[in-house]
Amino acid sequence: MTQDNKPKPMRKYRLDIIVVASLLLLSLLVLLLMNLTRREGAYVEIVIDGSVVEQYPLSRDGVYSLNGGTNVLTIQGGVAYMSDSNCPDHICENIGRVKYVGQTIACRPNHLTVTVVGNADDSVDFVS
Repeated sequence: MTQDNKPKPMRKYRLDIIVVASLLLLSLLVLLLMNLTRREGAYVEIVIDGSVVEQYPLSRDGVYSLNGGTNVLTIQGGVAYMSDSNCPDHICENIGRVKYVGQTIACRPNHLTVTVVGNADDSVDFVS
């Protein structure tokens, strides 16, 4: 009889299981870190065609007509959402409510983005 030098099937998959489990654990740690470090924003920044055109505080409730009336932004209870849009797919309306720094509502057909921004004194200076 000859002896096969082939690895056993379980040994072959052990490394795969370790790699998948490690990636899953790393993903969970990143998700936990992101949730623990997120900050509520102070205002929303309206950008149309790449230019900042307006800023509205999240602390003040209001309904704002944007981009000549193509979009309607509603701020209520410290959150912002797109309540109306004339674009064909209405994805910007389905994004939902945003209130944390970095969250964005985008309406690509109307060249409009609404981004939650923190206070100017909250920014991190990488030089120091």
